[in-house]
Amino acid sequence: MTESFAGDSVSRGSANAAERPAPAIRVVPEGGRVGTYLFWAWWVGVAFFAVYPTMNWLTSLRSSPLRLYVPAELDVPFVPQFVWAYFSMYVLFVMPPFFLGAAQLPALGKQLVAGTLASGLLFLLFPAELGFVRTVPTDAPYAGIYAAMFGVDRPYNLVPSLHIVFSTAIALACADVARPAARAALLGWLAVIATSTIFVHQHHVLDVAAAFVLVIFLRRRYEVTHA
Repeated sequence: MTESFAGDSVSRGSANAAERPAPAIRVVPEGGRVGTYLFWAWWVGVAFFAVYPTMNWLTSLRSSPLRLYVPAELDVPFVPQFVWAYFSMYVLFVMPPFFLGAAQLPALGKQLVAGTLASGLLFLLFPAELGFVRTVPTDAPYAGIYAAMFGVDRPYNLVPSLHIVFSTAIALACADVARPAARAALLGWLAVIATSTIFVHQHHVLDVAAAFVLVIFLRRRYEVTHA
């Protein structure tokens, strides 16, 4: 009788244990997506402001910066209106937490930090100078926009385009998990941003191509995995 009762208790305990779901293993605390995003955004900002202005300053001291473009590129027209597409990269920066979970954000953050550091090294090894003659438009609002942009961003730090490194890494990471329509929109947006860097006379073709190659490497090195 006792043995039967004990056996029934064990059976019921085993059944209840089987019915209870296994506790979820959380890589980060619940609600950690925004916190993870802000953490990596902070380090990307630290890397950028440590590297970009420093390399700009160092290259400005070089006596003979490289001219890494072909003469035909200098015939590309200056289209001031493309500045809106150029600046739309900053909208991309707020997109990752809407597409990626907290577990995927660190890989993207590492891509951006490593991309900044690698770009800084390349700026140091290949100090290039923009071939376009920068012209500030006379009509509003472009006169003020370009005067401010040219005043802050010197015509160095070209190969690779860090603007495209950031845009490509973010757009592709989001596109990986997006629905077909959103994926097409992200890739089209990226193409417009890449084109804009040339039409606002901020970069040359090699700068953009080198950025794409660097991001391909970074995506393999720091892969954003999806369950």
